[in-house]
Amino acid sequence: MDFEAVRTFVAAAGAGQFQEVAAELSITQQAVSKRIAALERHLGVRLFTRTPRGAELTIDGQAFLPHARELLRVAERAVASVSPGRRPLRVDVIASRLATSGLMRDFHRAYPAIDLDVVKLFDVEAAVEAIRSGVLDASFRAVAMPGRPLPDDIAAVRVLDEPLQLLVGPGHALAAARSVPLARLAGHRIWMPGIAPGTEWGAYYDALAAEFGLTIEATGPNFGSDALLDTIADTPALATFIGELTRLVWPESHGLRRVAVSGPMPVYPHALLWHRDNPHPGLATLRAHLTAAVAVPDRAGTWVPGWAL
Repeated sequence: MDFEAVRTFVAAAGAGQFQEVAAELSITQQAVSKRIAALERHLGVRLFTRTPRGAELTIDGQAFLPHARELLRVAERAVASVSPGRRPLRVDVIASRLATSGLMRDFHRAYPAIDLDVVKLFDVEAAVEAIRSGVLDASFRAVAMPGRPLPDDIAAVRVLDEPLQLLVGPGHALAAARSVPLARLAGHRIWMPGIAPGTEWGAYYDALAAEFGLTIEATGPNFGSDALLDTIADTPALATFIGELTRLVWPESHGLRRVAVSGPMPVYPHALLWHRDNPHPGLATLRAHLTAAVAVPDRAGTWVPGWAL
């Protein structure tokens, strides 16, 4: 259906004069008549009756009018859903409990008028493709990965270095420690069943293990964070890494402890990715907010893989 014809019909129904509609739409009166006639042919009914006072709706025209108005409203919403500045800002945070999700919550509190659509994609390739196709406006990732540079049209900036902590149960040998040197973790079993091959976090922990001689195990099925926490609490021989800003809650009876890691402090390098030509005004606001509000710690005394941004 020709939406311009529908728009012209709705305007004519309100004005009652084709001449007034022509002036309102900046077209000729003949063009108004042609649009109405084409719509009537499409519907197979008469919509107006000409009278000395102008044009009056027929019974069919009266029946069609509310639906025509709804058609225009639907069309406007469809356009708004993909119009930069009118549609929500779509941002990938990977997972809801990670620090990146917290960054977006803080952004929403600071800019509640900006509509947000927060999504969770698994791997960096899917995120980059979604950014390039316009499905996403931005994604938080650890880039770049070894041998997999970003495309030239994708920009990235490191926005947060999140310190890693060791999470242990009450019976672990390091449970009483407030801080532990990274080199001292060699020989301890660090269990992280959520690590997936080919992901940027998989590459990060592979590099960390290789450089400091750590034993990081990804064996067994990944039943989620609750099962991981239960196992760490009940198994004195196991520990796991957790981001300082990662939000996890466990029963008090678990007795889990977060232990700081130092000398050097391993940090996870969160970066924001976006398309260089993305015009969404909310994206510019997000980038400015992250630059001003998120403090990247002094990188002296910290460790990241050599391939990190």
